[in-house]
Amino acid sequence: MDYSKYIFLQFYFLSMKYKKNQYTDGVSICASIFGSLFLYWGISSLIDRSWVWGVIASLIGIAILSGQIAAFANRSRLRKAVKFEFESNPETSIENISATTGITQKDVQAIVLDLKVRGELRGNFSTSTGKNQAPVKEKVDGEKVTFYCHNCGTPIKRGETQFCAYCGAKTSD
Repeated sequence: MDYSKYIFLQFYFLSMKYKKNQYTDGVSICASIFGSLFLYWGISSLIDRSWVWGVIASLIGIAILSGQIAAFANRSRLRKAVKFEFESNPETSIENISATTGITQKDVQAIVLDLKVRGELRGNFSTSTGKNQAPVKEKVDGEKVTFYCHNCGTPIKRGETQFCAYCGAKTSD
Protein backbone atom coordinates (compact mmCIF):
# COMPACT_ATOMS: atom_id res chain seq x y z
CA MET A 1 0.00 0.00 0.00
CA ASP A 2 1.35 3.43 -0.97
CA TYR A 3 1.16 5.69 2.07
CA SER A 4 2.86 8.65 0.37
CA LYS A 5 -0.43 9.42 -1.38
CA TYR A 6 -2.30 9.63 1.90
CA ILE A 7 0.43 11.73 3.52
CA PHE A 8 0.24 14.13 0.56
CA LEU A 9 -3.54 14.42 0.83
CA GLN A 10 -3.41 14.89 4.60
CA PHE A 11 -0.88 17.69 4.12
CA TYR A 12 -3.16 19.42 1.63
CA PHE A 13 -6.30 19.00 3.69
CA LEU A 14 -4.61 20.12 6.91
CA SER A 15 -3.37 23.28 5.21
CA MET A 16 -6.82 24.21 3.90
CA LYS A 17 -10.31 24.34 5.27
CA TYR A 18 -12.79 22.70 2.89
CA LYS A 19 -16.46 23.48 3.07
CA LYS A 20 -19.15 21.61 1.18
CA ASN A 21 -19.31 22.68 -2.50
CA GLN A 22 -16.62 25.29 -1.92
CA TYR A 23 -15.12 24.89 -5.39
CA THR A 24 -18.34 25.65 -7.22
CA ASP A 25 -19.91 28.08 -4.74
CA GLY A 26 -16.91 29.50 -2.85
CA VAL A 27 -15.80 32.56 -4.82
CA SER A 28 -18.37 35.27 -5.42
CA ILE A 29 -17.88 38.44 -7.43
CA CYS A 30 -20.74 40.12 -5.54
CA ALA A 31 -19.10 39.39 -2.18
CA SER A 32 -15.82 40.82 -3.49
CA ILE A 33 -17.60 43.98 -4.63
CA PHE A 34 -19.37 44.36 -1.26
CA GLY A 35 -16.10 43.78 0.57
CA SER A 36 -14.38 46.41 -1.56
CA LEU A 37 -17.21 48.86 -0.94
CA PHE A 38 -17.02 48.32 2.83
CA LEU A 39 -13.26 48.80 2.72
CA TYR A 40 -13.60 51.98 0.63
CA TRP A 41 -16.31 53.30 2.96
CA GLY A 42 -14.17 52.53 6.00
CA ILE A 43 -11.07 54.22 4.62
CA SER A 44 -13.14 57.24 3.54
CA SER A 45 -14.64 57.44 7.03
CA LEU A 46 -11.20 57.26 8.60
CA ILE A 47 -10.02 60.14 6.43
CA ASP A 48 -13.10 62.20 7.42
CA ARG A 49 -12.26 61.62 11.13
CA SER A 50 -15.12 59.23 11.84
CA TRP A 51 -12.93 56.68 13.60
CA VAL A 52 -15.54 54.31 14.98
CA TRP A 53 -17.47 53.75 11.75
CA GLY A 54 -14.28 53.81 9.72
CA VAL A 55 -12.70 51.02 11.75
CA ILE A 56 -15.89 48.93 11.77
CA ALA A 57 -16.46 49.26 8.01
CA SER A 58 -12.77 48.60 7.26
CA LEU A 59 -12.76 45.43 9.38
CA ILE A 60 -15.94 44.17 7.69
CA GLY A 61 -14.41 44.82 4.26
CA ILE A 62 -11.15 43.11 5.21
CA ALA A 63 -13.02 40.08 6.59
CA ILE A 64 -15.10 39.68 3.42
CA LEU A 65 -12.13 40.12 1.08
CA SER A 66 -9.87 37.78 3.06
CA GLY A 67 -12.58 35.08 2.93
CA GLN A 68 -12.80 35.46 -0.85
CA ILE A 69 -9.02 35.31 -1.23
CA ALA A 70 -8.84 32.17 0.94
CA ALA A 71 -11.60 30.48 -1.08
CA PHE A 72 -9.81 31.35 -4.33
CA ALA A 73 -6.49 30.01 -2.98
CA ASN A 74 -8.15 26.72 -1.94
CA ARG A 75 -9.35 26.17 -5.52
CA SER A 76 -5.80 25.43 -6.69
CA ARG A 77 -5.25 23.05 -3.77
CA LEU A 78 -8.45 21.18 -4.56
CA ARG A 79 -7.39 20.90 -8.22
CA LYS A 80 -4.00 19.53 -7.16
CA ALA A 81 -5.60 16.94 -4.87
CA VAL A 82 -7.96 15.67 -7.61
CA LYS A 83 -5.17 15.69 -10.22
CA PHE A 84 -2.94 13.74 -7.83
CA GLU A 85 -5.70 11.14 -7.39
CA PHE A 86 -5.95 10.68 -11.17
CA GLU A 87 -2.17 10.45 -11.50
CA SER A 88 -1.85 7.85 -8.75
CA ASN A 89 -4.80 5.78 -9.99
CA PRO A 90 -5.67 6.69 -13.60
CA GLU A 91 -8.69 4.38 -13.79
CA THR A 92 -10.47 5.77 -10.75
CA SER A 93 -13.98 7.16 -10.88
CA ILE A 94 -15.34 10.45 -9.61
CA GLU A 95 -17.20 8.63 -6.84
CA ASN A 96 -13.95 7.02 -5.64
CA ILE A 97 -12.12 10.35 -5.65
CA SER A 98 -14.96 11.92 -3.70
CA ALA A 99 -14.84 9.15 -1.12
CA THR A 100 -11.03 9.24 -0.83
CA THR A 101 -10.54 13.00 -0.62
CA GLY A 102 -13.72 14.08 1.11
CA ILE A 103 -14.52 16.55 -1.69
CA THR A 104 -18.17 16.46 -2.78
CA GLN A 105 -19.01 14.85 -6.12
CA LYS A 106 -20.30 18.17 -7.42
CA ASP A 107 -16.92 19.80 -6.77
CA VAL A 108 -14.97 16.84 -8.16
CA GLN A 109 -17.00 17.02 -11.39
CA ALA A 110 -16.35 20.77 -11.66
CA ILE A 111 -12.63 20.22 -11.02
CA VAL A 112 -12.47 17.45 -13.65
CA LEU A 113 -14.05 19.79 -16.20
CA ASP A 114 -11.56 22.54 -15.30
CA LEU A 115 -8.64 20.11 -15.59
CA LYS A 116 -9.90 18.93 -18.99
CA VAL A 117 -10.25 22.52 -20.22
CA ARG A 118 -6.69 23.29 -19.08
CA GLY A 119 -5.43 20.14 -20.82
CA GLU A 120 -4.13 18.64 -17.58
CA LEU A 121 -6.49 15.65 -17.68
CA ARG A 122 -6.89 13.60 -20.82
CA GLY A 123 -9.07 10.68 -21.71
CA ASN A 124 -12.72 9.88 -21.35
CA PHE A 125 -14.77 8.15 -18.71
CA SER A 126 -16.28 4.74 -19.27
CA THR A 127 -19.98 5.11 -19.96
CA SER A 128 -20.81 1.92 -18.07
CA THR A 129 -18.48 1.98 -15.04
CA GLY A 130 -17.58 5.69 -14.70
CA LYS A 131 -13.83 4.97 -14.62
CA ASN A 132 -11.31 7.15 -16.44
CA GLN A 133 -9.90 5.64 -19.65
CA ALA A 134 -7.03 6.45 -22.00
CA PRO A 135 -7.78 8.98 -24.73
CA VAL A 136 -9.94 7.51 -27.48
CA LYS A 137 -11.50 9.26 -30.44
CA GLU A 138 -15.17 8.41 -30.69
CA LYS A 139 -17.27 9.28 -33.70
CA VAL A 140 -20.90 10.07 -33.26
CA ASP A 141 -22.76 8.23 -35.95
CA GLY A 142 -25.67 9.70 -37.77
CA GLU A 143 -27.90 8.49 -34.94
CA LYS A 144 -30.06 10.97 -33.13
CA VAL A 145 -28.90 11.98 -29.69
CA THR A 146 -31.85 11.91 -27.36
CA PHE A 147 -30.43 13.93 -24.45
CA TYR A 148 -27.37 15.71 -23.13
CA CYS A 149 -25.28 15.42 -19.96
CA HIS A 150 -26.68 17.67 -17.24
CA ASN A 151 -23.17 18.58 -16.10
CA CYS A 152 -21.22 19.36 -19.29
CA GLY A 153 -23.64 19.14 -22.24
CA THR A 154 -22.03 16.15 -23.98
CA PRO A 155 -24.44 14.29 -26.32
CA ILE A 156 -25.52 10.97 -24.81
CA LYS A 157 -27.40 8.07 -26.38
CA ARG A 158 -30.35 7.13 -24.24
CA GLY A 159 -30.28 3.70 -22.62
CA GLU A 160 -26.66 2.86 -23.45
CA THR A 161 -24.80 4.86 -20.82
CA GLN A 162 -24.79 5.24 -17.06
CA PHE A 163 -21.91 7.76 -16.91
CA CYS A 164 -20.94 10.67 -19.18
CA ALA A 165 -17.87 9.90 -21.27
CA TYR A 166 -16.50 13.45 -20.98
CA CYS A 167 -16.99 14.53 -17.36
CA GLY A 168 -17.83 11.23 -15.59
CA ALA A 169 -21.15 12.42 -14.15
CA LYS A 170 -23.91 9.90 -13.58
CA THR A 171 -26.64 10.19 -16.17
CA SER A 172 -30.28 9.86 -15.33
CA ASP A 173 -32.49 8.06 -17.80
